[in-house]
Amino acid sequence: MNDPGIRLESFGLSHAGKLRELNEDRLLMAPRSGLWLVADGMGGHDAGEVASSCIVEHLATIGVASSAPDLRARFEDRIGRANARIWSIAQARGGGTIGSTVAALLTFERQFACIWMGDSRVYLVRGGAISQLSHDHTEVQELLDRGVITADEARHWPRRNVITRAVGVEDEIALDIELGQIRLGDIFVLGTDGLTAHASDADILAAVSADEPEAACHALLGKVLERGGTDNVTIIVVKCRKAAAAQDEDRTVVPGGEVDWRHAG
Repeated sequence: MNDPGIRLESFGLSHAGKLRELNEDRLLMAPRSGLWLVADGMGGHDAGEVASSCIVEHLATIGVASSAPDLRARFEDRIGRANARIWSIAQARGGGTIGSTVAALLTFERQFACIWMGDSRVYLVRGGAISQLSHDHTEVQELLDRGVITADEARHWPRRNVITRAVGVEDEIALDIELGQIRLGDIFVLGTDGLTAHASDADILAAVSADEPEAACHALLGKVLERGGTDNVTIIVVKCRKAAAAQDEDRTVVPGGEVDWRHAG
């Protein structure tokens, strides 16, 4: 196929915020594997950090997949192992809740998969517009979906931070997935709720549209801290560009082609 390919350029950062001493967020960027993720740990002092670190440690072993189904299977295997490990740690500590959100972007050739649990988010900026690919697993989102409360009420809902799904809080894991095709110019943004608590969709769109990934991340972090920085904040920006011919053998370059993300067999 006569296709110049796409190069994925990315940058990520994590910050404790202005009110927290401990940063329980973690991030992983593995472009050669086609994986980027953020994780927001919870469960009290030390426990949240253990959970989010466990996710990153397991997913860091994902390697280079041979196909889209292989990449998805590798991800699900490792997130499942992380879930079991976090669950085991919680039981050993007396059965208290320990867990972490996860929001991940997987890419293979010209396809992407967005996989998540919890309220960390994945956004797609395309054609000058921003859309949220993930759908929050929170009590307030469920109330919104059922029409019980309005969007304005949701912003001030007293239990708006209550998460309904997270890695490690149950012995079984329930991931959600959104699939799509990568286009030149696409920008993906991954962020924990420390970002979205202080930066609107419009803020995110403006920052990533105006700057390169590194500058965009720093601009968004600056905005969060200016507005209070009440939680840990983690941001990853991934931009999809046309690849130069000299970069064709770099695994951050994705050639064209239709890909089926479903498991083989």
